[in-house]
Amino acid sequence: MKTVNPLAEARARLGGRYEVMVLEPSPPAITSEPFSDDPTARGTMPSGRTLVAPIETGIEGDITWDALAREDADLAAWCAARALGASTAPPPLPPTEQLVRTRLSLHALAEHVLCAARHRVNGKIGLRFTRGGFGTPFFGADEQVRIEGTTLIVSASTRETRADLTTLGAAASAAGITAGAPDLFEPTTPLDLDRPLELDGGAVAVFGWWFGSTTAVLAQVRADPESSAAPNPPSLLQIWPEHFDLSVDLGDAAAGGRANYGASPGDAVHPEPYLYVGPWDTSRLQQPTDPFWNESFGASRPYSALADRAGAREAALAFFRAGRARLLA
Repeated sequence: MKTVNPLAEARARLGGRYEVMVLEPSPPAITSEPFSDDPTARGTMPSGRTLVAPIETGIEGDITWDALAREDADLAAWCAARALGASTAPPPLPPTEQLVRTRLSLHALAEHVLCAARHRVNGKIGLRFTRGGFGTPFFGADEQVRIEGTTLIVSASTRETRADLTTLGAAASAAGITAGAPDLFEPTTPLDLDRPLELDGGAVAVFGWWFGSTTAVLAQVRADPESSAAPNPPSLLQIWPEHFDLSVDLGDAAAGGRANYGASPGDAVHPEPYLYVGPWDTSRLQQPTDPFWNESFGASRPYSALADRAGAREAALAFFRAGRARLLA
């Protein structure tokens, strides 16, 4: 089977009429620091060409996938599956036990298989949203390891192979590596090679939607003028395998306004996925009159608060921008 190239696929979907921006990693592999593409880097536009992007770039003439898909139901469905636009409602949460077991299984794959595959080549561990789940950026000889639903997909050069997710040991074998987290961090999940992975279909759908939707939201927050105006540029948007959360840090560190803006699939304290803003300068939290800061580390909003609203994407954007406005102030 041929390797998926999201950037080339998006160009072809629009018949080559536009320049395009996508959120998923695309080949070729980046072979120098930071060993990953920046999906929201606009680059130099050819004269007379229009850019279609998953975010509002603020550049006159650029348009969004969302705007392009408003009159085209087929394109809207295509965009929604790739978190480019035409966002869909959050899937319903399954029972907590199924959600937690699935999260722990996916977290173990992130720590012991996916980031390990990338780390052996370039020393990096960051992961990204990929279609229906998460995976590595392209590395080495245009290699990628990703999870789509309950399937492990291993790409090498121009071909890919697929395997059902059964155990950590089987997943590592399919990826051609020895399972085990790199020595850059202390893994949260155990390295149990033969224990069956527990992947509930409803929970897998929640996490696939979560990483895609929040990647689109955080990419927009990262691209906002208020985020790029600080002396310190925003970091790359990545899924960190040790925490299994998607995050970007931005803001002026010297002025005490830098923070982590992220989306966690859940943890021991929060059984459901949640958004968060975590200021680096925790003295900002010593303001008991502001109910926004509802956590010891900063602020959070649970998945259920988004799912109960008509516009989950707009609610998530409003949360992050509210946190940034407070830190800028």
